Amino acid sequence: MRIQEKIIEGLLLLSAIITILITVGIIWVLLSESVSFFSEVSIFRFLTEKEWTPLFADKKFGILPLVTGTLLTTAIAIAVALPIGLTVAVYLNEYAPGKIRQIVKPVLELLATIPTVVYGFFALTVVTPFLQGFIPGLAGFNALSAGIVMGIMIIPMISSLSEDAISAVPQSLREAAYGMGSTPYQTAFGVMVPAASSGIIVSVILAISRAVGETMIVAIAAGQQPRLTLNPLVPIETITTYIVQVSLGDVPHGSLEYRTIFAAGITLFVFTFTLNNISFWIRKKFQEKYD
Repeated sequence: MRIQEKIIEGLLLLSAIITILITVGIIWVLLSESVSFFSEVSIFRFLTEKEWTPLFADKKFGILPLVTGTLLTTAIAIAVALPIGLTVAVYLNEYAPGKIRQIVKPVLELLATIPTVVYGFFALTVVTPFLQGFIPGLAGFNALSAGIVMGIMIIPMISSLSEDAISAVPQSLREAAYGMGSTPYQTAFGVMVPAASSGIIVSVILAISRAVGETMIVAIAAGQQPRLTLNPLVPIETITTYIVQVSLGDVPHGSLEYRTIFAAGITLFVFTFTLNNISFWIRKKFQEKYD
């Protein structure tokens, strides 16, 4: 028995070490290639230029158009997913009968199992033509339809995590609200949601992190035109789609153009790393409050 325990302990330790080494390896590759890029292109130029055309004859290395495109599609996705996901979470936790909850929640989570490339084609062939029916001037490739479909994709993440957060609120708060004569609506939105706000914020931050890193939907539906704009009706390009574009093999390996994908990648890494750490900090505060 002790030998089996030792073997299991060793396997768990080995898994942890492999995970750490893989993470360190990824960071090392990003940093080493990024350093080579920034030895030829200044960080100031990278952060302040307003055009991103490293594959053109007149090369510009301003990351702002890619960052703007990423944030624009992410903002649209959160604007779609947050109200729907939070409403679903409140309904499942406060209103839904047991049988309805057992049906709705698994069906909702089926959205998370759909391949993102299918979401991309859905955005391009269904959502964009539908929006063009009542939005004049909407381009065939645009940030709006890509952002909307990204929002649909991350609804299960927000609803599931928010529902868990609401469920973690002590039952005594709900009973106290009903004891004071509150209606179910007042109890849900006046007591339970504010009490679970830390967990709900964590779900939103994780959803933002997921949307920032999404590739296929924006690659298919948003176009690949780096453009410094906040207009959701025109084609844009995100950081992930640029990385895919250059990684297809047309750019010589080791060239400055090739190393731009690592500079873009380290920018994306900083975004997601910051968001995940904020999420971790909020989750820690949440656990301290209710454990």
